[in-house]
Amino acid sequence: MNLQEKFKLYYYLSKPGIVYGNSLSVVAGFFLGSDYNEFSVIRFVFCVVGLGLVMAGACVLNNIWDVEIDAKMERTSKRALVLGKITKYKAFLFASTLLFLGSTVLYFIAGHLAFWVAWVGVVFYVAFYTPLKKLSSHSTLVGAIAGAVPPVVGYAAASLSLDMGALIIFAILVLWQMPHFYAIGIFRLKDYASAGLPVLPVKSGSEATKLQILAYIFLFIPATWSLYVFGYTGIFYMLLMLFLSFAWLLLALKGLYKNVNETVWAKQVFLFSLIVLLGLCVIIPIDKYLNKLLL
Repeated sequence: MNLQEKFKLYYYLSKPGIVYGNSLSVVAGFFLGSDYNEFSVIRFVFCVVGLGLVMAGACVLNNIWDVEIDAKMERTSKRALVLGKITKYKAFLFASTLLFLGSTVLYFIAGHLAFWVAWVGVVFYVAFYTPLKKLSSHSTLVGAIAGAVPPVVGYAAASLSLDMGALIIFAILVLWQMPHFYAIGIFRLKDYASAGLPVLPVKSGSEATKLQILAYIFLFIPATWSLYVFGYTGIFYMLLMLFLSFAWLLLALKGLYKNVNETVWAKQVFLFSLIVLLGLCVIIPIDKYLNKLLL
């Protein structure tokens, strides 16, 4: 095996899709917590890099823990640990290195508060969510808590504090993740069932899951409004999020139709959730910039 092949194995072991997606929310959190008169480019760059390394390390630990589950699921059955291309020992050393480097960057450059918030996320993801998902459908909520930490890290690095803004962006990400993951659970139902994971669609069925998706999107809408209501964002943010959140809700309501193709519908809800997240993360820095120009 040449160096390039080894790099690819370790690269994908760190779940780059999750790392990049969460890094986008870090950017949003940093801009939300920043004042352009005191914007620190250095702290911004190293916050994103540092947390990216920490998240990658946590994802590798998750892969180590989940190797038996991954072997039972078609989507994950060809991962490097499952096929024995990387040993658990080497994967653990890789994870430890990533966590050490990322933690060092966060602590000494992004700030002590950002470091501690990041490690709250690591603990929830590795110590709570990873073992719990074999035992309970409530693991999705625990995983959502871990997944909502990155923007709070960005916020803490920018403002060097935690206030109502940090709480709101945290709540928004928790509420966004629940329908996002429940939709995945529906269109990958066979995979989760074969692995014996008690996710909500497996445990309670798709109809109950659809209602949960709707309930969380209903809660997501006022949560996004809260950033505008409390003065953290401006009208540009509000208009875009109104459009995206109600479009997401209308799409979710289609799941209640009798003749709906559940797999196709769930994939649509999932894909649109990514558009909602992208819109949220992109509009926050744009909105702050536009409002700064108008003031």
